[in-house]
Amino acid sequence: MSARRVAVISAGLSTPSSSRMLADRLAVATSAALSVRGADVIVDAIELRDHAHAITDNMITGFARPELEAAINAVVSADAIIAVTPVFSSSYSGLFKSFIDVLDPDSLRGTPVLLGANGGTPRHSLALDYALRPLFAYLHADVVPTGVYASSADWGGVDEGIAPLAERIERAGRELAEAITRREPARMADPFDPDSYLGEGRSFGHLLGGLAGE
Repeated sequence: MSARRVAVISAGLSTPSSSRMLADRLAVATSAALSVRGADVIVDAIELRDHAHAITDNMITGFARPELEAAINAVVSADAIIAVTPVFSSSYSGLFKSFIDVLDPDSLRGTPVLLGANGGTPRHSLALDYALRPLFAYLHADVVPTGVYASSADWGGVDEGIAPLAERIERAGRELAEAITRREPARMADPFDPDSYLGEGRSFGHLLGGLAGE
């Protein structure tokens, strides 16, 4: 089996970030489950915090800086995506949504996606179902059944909540690995290939700032 590429999107704003910590653990669980199935794994970690200004510029101008274009390439050409956001005001963060908005709406069609979120209280766990799932359903992504929400108590180490979190992470990673193995390997996006995401996936109007959709 050829190597599978997993893009890990983390929308945390702080350093260190609980979102990145959760994203990394989900990536490890997915990689372990894929290794059991005989697949090599390449993980592309994308910290949206590092691209915040470039994402804003892209939304205004319709053009991405080279480093943001590389991040977009990694996401749309991946075999699967792990997407983790902090929960702000009972939903995904503005930075997370802004990055999703600069992707072509068709670029994630059929891509297996594992959703994760973190927040200070367990009360926000439903954001996975009423905010994140509808967003990726609109994009026609293949979202795995288990989403993983981590509250502050889940990171306590000796807290009883840590075991359920570990179990949810393992189950979600296994589900994503199963979804990946059912799917044909993705190929790297080539900006000079008319069949890559810069050709069919992203229309010329989209590259000019979404003019075709206005």
